[in-house]
Amino acid sequence: MKHVISKVVMACGLALGLTSGVAVAQTAVGPAKPDIERGQQLYMNGDPARGIATCIACHGTDGMSMVPIYPHIAGQSYEYVLAQLKNFKNIEGKNHSHRRNQNAMLMAPNVIQMTEEEMKDLALYVSSLELTTPAIAEHAADQELVQRGRQIWRGGIPDRNVPACASCHGADGNGIPGQYPRLSGQIPSYLHEQLIAFADGERDNAGADNHMAEIANRMSRQDIKAVADYAAGIR
Repeated sequence: MKHVISKVVMACGLALGLTSGVAVAQTAVGPAKPDIERGQQLYMNGDPARGIATCIACHGTDGMSMVPIYPHIAGQSYEYVLAQLKNFKNIEGKNHSHRRNQNAMLMAPNVIQMTEEEMKDLALYVSSLELTTPAIAEHAADQELVQRGRQIWRGGIPDRNVPACASCHGADGNGIPGQYPRLSGQIPSYLHEQLIAFADGERDNAGADNHMAEIANRMSRQDIKAVADYAAGIR
């Protein structure tokens, strides 16, 4: 009789163990997926209690800035937006971030307060915005500048080891989602400022596209102006 009871107890124990295992497997939760609604809420309202300003103050309600020092962010990919948000945070073990120019001074205090999940939510929402009103070139009438910009965009500057911009950002300037940003329709003065920041060592990028600092440093200021203006006007 005792043997029978023991077998029953063991069988029940095994059954409970299996059931418990199934329950654990069913309730196991992986990394939370980005939430576009939470991202929209953060974009529109920020979080004043934590010092996170609303994004619309600088980038507009639709991701298109009305102030030249702030970029259009509509039309950029999720991966690129997320990467740049992370680039505003300090590099581990250092007291500075990958972005150290004027724009970084304005963005960093907001991003520092964000969690990883919030950055993903925000990036997902931003990536859903379309660039419906692209910026126009500031010096379209300067044919010499336009020609130089086109030349660099399509063929680079071989004698300075500057590759064609189109090789990474595409002939149409739409970039490669997940790797390189869209430059077409971006505010030309902002592009100019960022290329100067790369050249002067005030900005670098984490990851595979860190070569921009070296490329910009090989360009003259006039070439930077030409390519920034040309990129903005590509359609």
